[in-house]
Amino acid sequence: MTTITATSGTTTAATSAKDKTTEMNEASDRFLKLLVTQMQNQDPMNPMDNAQVTSQMAQINTVTGIEKLNTTLGTMSSNFTQLQMLQGVSMVGHQVQVEGNRLFVDSDGVASGGFNLNASAGNVQVDITNGAGKVLGTLNEGALAAGEHGFVWNPPAGTDTSNLSFKVRATTGNTAVGSTPLMTDVVDAVRTGSGGLNLQLRYSGDTAYSSIKAVA
Repeated sequence: MTTITATSGTTTAATSAKDKTTEMNEASDRFLKLLVTQMQNQDPMNPMDNAQVTSQMAQINTVTGIEKLNTTLGTMSSNFTQLQMLQGVSMVGHQVQVEGNRLFVDSDGVASGGFNLNASAGNVQVDITNGAGKVLGTLNEGALAAGEHGFVWNPPAGTDTSNLSFKVRATTGNTAVGSTPLMTDVVDAVRTGSGGLNLQLRYSGDTAYSSIKAVA
């Protein structure tokens, strides 16, 4: 009687499984290296958010299902949070711009702000108003291209500067051009929360890192 042993099939299956595991491990390594590089070279003003990182981690975790990778990804997530914190700490004491039309006078006695034009404008004016809505001054900025622009206002002596705001009036001919006001604030502290990194701004209070439009 002849005995047939299924060694060949078993060996082939084992080799295939081993090759697949090796392939998945290599894919994991490539992903992790790419993520680290992306984190190290990201734009501080346009960083990867936690949701984006979590999504990428979930995708690679689903593909591999490797317990070791879960531990590695947990470490990566922690390192990403620490990296964000370091970026935030470096901003403490610096001026930043966030959406808003309030105006504050600094220690040099001047007030600065900005705005983002939706399109180029033939004539741009910035009205400075007090709490009662009275116009205290108007800045004539002339023709400006689309994008972000800044301005500085020197309040006259004796001006009550406790509740200032500004309004941008941009036109091209008789057509109004839309804009977004940007107020200047100061970073006093940073903290991490469930939603990511938050900055404690002097005038605006607790503000998400992602809300910062520019850093001085």
